[in-house]
Amino acid sequence: MTTKSAYEQLSKHFKKIHNLSHLSSICGWDQAAMMPSGGNQARSEAMAELAVMIHQQSTAPQLADLIKQAQSEQLSTEQQASLAEIARSWQQANIVPEELVSAQSLAGSKCEHAWRTQRKENDWAGFAKNLKTVVELSREEASIRAQANNCSNYDALMDLYEPGMTSAQLDPIFDDVKSWLPELTLAAQEKQKSDNTIMPTGHFPIAAQQQLGLKTMGILGFDFNHGRLDVSAHPFCGGVSSDVRITTRYEEDDFTQSLMGVVHETGHARYEQGLPTALNHLPVGQARSMGIHESQSLLFEMQLGRSEEFLTLLTPEIKQAFNGTDSAIYNPLNLSQCYTRVKPDFIRVDADEVTYPAHVMLRYEIEQALMNGDIEVDDIPELWALKMQQYLGVDTKGNYRNGCMQDVHWTDGSFGYFPSYTLGAMYAAQFMTTVKQEMDVSAIITSGDLSPIFTWLKTNIWQNASLLSTNDLVKQATGETLNPAHFRRHLESRYLK
Repeated sequence: MTTKSAYEQLSKHFKKIHNLSHLSSICGWDQAAMMPSGGNQARSEAMAELAVMIHQQSTAPQLADLIKQAQSEQLSTEQQASLAEIARSWQQANIVPEELVSAQSLAGSKCEHAWRTQRKENDWAGFAKNLKTVVELSREEASIRAQANNCSNYDALMDLYEPGMTSAQLDPIFDDVKSWLPELTLAAQEKQKSDNTIMPTGHFPIAAQQQLGLKTMGILGFDFNHGRLDVSAHPFCGGVSSDVRITTRYEEDDFTQSLMGVVHETGHARYEQGLPTALNHLPVGQARSMGIHESQSLLFEMQLGRSEEFLTLLTPEIKQAFNGTDSAIYNPLNLSQCYTRVKPDFIRVDADEVTYPAHVMLRYEIEQALMNGDIEVDDIPELWALKMQQYLGVDTKGNYRNGCMQDVHWTDGSFGYFPSYTLGAMYAAQFMTTVKQEMDVSAIITSGDLSPIFTWLKTNIWQNASLLSTNDLVKQATGETLNPAHFRRHLESRYLK
């Protein structure tokens, strides 16, 4: 019997971790989309137990020696990249004690489940009580990680989502956006005053919206043998690459939000479905970062989905879904104007792409201060209202439901995630700039066969998974590392010309 190499033993061990994570992901999807509310306590306990099991496997004592041995073995370039990600994963897992992992899982499940009702009832006091526990545990994790990585508490958490990104790198990027975004927002609103836009009104049956969403997913190349569409309070993409679960939410008086929510989540799903199958049980086979993940959803939604060409392609399907043959609502130009309307408002997930960065920067600044200990949970509503007024001219005082309680992220301690959204928008604009240099995107969309665009994404982004660093991935695909100028040019081209 041939003795397996250290790398092969690591690969086998991480297959076990992958299988446990698979179960956790599907249980999490079920908890958000299918589970009756009475099952939450038992489910939370089961998922906490599963989180501990995953943590135990991720911190198994023999991994340190196997990693050290594998580093001296003859490995291919791909295996070397894989070993580096295994080492990173092992280090990240070992930093946090098992008791904290369990406590965070339980607190997050409790806070998220209660939030669903508390948000509807505008119950900040009830939500804050649970959130304080989540924040306390997240600060504990952040402090442990910060000491290990010699960085700030917030940077230690952001590194979980954006490996290598720091506040020192991000602050100048966001400061630059703040310098031109207000003027661009006002100019876009002024330009749109002359638009004769007809916003969708009336009754749009949920069943019809769902069928429209499924057809749109098909146009975007979603593999229904390895995924499905469901409903949840907050749209998300979950599951695993071989079984991707996406959700949206429906309003019967407006189909536009659910439709574009489906397009957005399909972008996430296509990335997951496009990851290299042979590596999907290893850390190196996972998405490079949440910023890159968001770049795929935003490339689908903002770069493709809200373009007049794509909406022209969808118009027959939209008319058929709602029997709107003669309605001016379904004119492609009108639909394009609906989807590119610039209006500062309360809700991040419903925001237009011009004002969206302001929502992200506001959250970034608050959670950064919260994790670094500069503010407390009780300070959030006042600070939120102040920044919403400053950045978007919107008053949220007392309106917690549409203010600081609107996002699911903080309920489970996902501090450090929000910057990924705007970084994703920047990466998406940069990727599309390169795609347009290599092919006639407008003609491809008009043809109805978007496969050349997806082939480019699969070759340059999806199949690379985490084989390259974020900077190397972006540079190999576009010829340069992140360049926010592409995002600004995209907005100016769409909204000011």
